[in-house]
Amino acid sequence: MKRKVYLETSIVSYYTARPSRDLVVAAWQEVTHEIWPTLQSDFDCYISALVIQEASRGDKDAAAKRLSVLTGIPVLEISDQTQELANSLISSGAIPETAEEDAVHIAVASLNGMEFLLTWNFSHINNAFKKFKIIKAVEDHGLVPPEICSPEEFVGD
Repeated sequence: MKRKVYLETSIVSYYTARPSRDLVVAAWQEVTHEIWPTLQSDFDCYISALVIQEASRGDKDAAAKRLSVLTGIPVLEISDQTQELANSLISSGAIPETAEEDAVHIAVASLNGMEFLLTWNFSHINNAFKKFKIIKAVEDHGLVPPEICSPEEFVGD
């Protein structure tokens, strides 16, 4: 049985974006390109309707490219429970109120038993200072939180 990975929107964005001149962004794009085939072959990848919504924003050509690589990836439901957990993530201070969509990504992944949440979002999701609060809020709902990591952290063995 393959391990379950939730792909947050930043993953597909870095995968499909034009090559950046910013060295850090270019490196993240390269890592994402390197890991993409492994994700597709060795893991069960999932997204949510929020990923589709976010990927649809912005430049029409770029959005079309993002949406095309999402084709065929199972879409997880955003339920009332998802919103409840997202609200708890916000009220506990794990995620700021201004980043509700980030809380929804974490909630969807947690409620659907994802083993990993893959993201390049270091502001509110893959943030060392936030992870403790995220884990506690998810566990307070009787759930096992996914391992939140970047593709760079995920590369391992």
